[in-house]
Amino acid sequence: MNIPNRISMFRIFLIPIFMIFMLVDFNWGEVSFLGATIPTNHLIGAIIFIIASITDFIDGYYARKYNLVTNMGKFLDPLADKLLVSAALIILVQFGVAPAWVVILIISREFAVTGLRLILANTGEVVAANQLGKIKMWTQIIAISSLLLGNVFFEMFNFPFDMIMLYVCLFFTVWSGFDYFYLNRKVLLDSK
Repeated sequence: MNIPNRISMFRIFLIPIFMIFMLVDFNWGEVSFLGATIPTNHLIGAIIFIIASITDFIDGYYARKYNLVTNMGKFLDPLADKLLVSAALIILVQFGVAPAWVVILIISREFAVTGLRLILANTGEVVAANQLGKIKMWTQIIAISSLLLGNVFFEMFNFPFDMIMLYVCLFFTVWSGFDYFYLNRKVLLDSK
């Protein structure tokens, strides 16, 4: 269990804590700043989500820089990402902030790509995340963070940055999914 894998495990550990702050009404009042007003426990939950998201980049950087890429890391890192993003998006649907159809498409893409990765692993191929996948992840983090924080910075201008970012995130999520399948179509077409 090297340091990048421990960071991934820490990210998984933060998910239920994030969910508790988002879903349990602690009745701690509200916080207003820069045009946005959100419950205090949601602010704490959003900060936990952002910290967990940042650890995704830290563990990947550390694993590549110090050549600490392991099979466990190849399993834990994408699992932690998918669990974190899925939990946040489902909570946003429950709050009525994110449209369910958008969340279904995003989560479906994640399941489909995970399935393709399993097929590729059986053939001995390991495909690293490409630039589109990294853009997808960044747009997901920005969109979810903006939605969790009540469109902070933009609410005072009545500009729906959070929703625009959600649709940008959807675009890159679908595009990167199609790209992933297109680049690996030979494996799918050759499988028997």
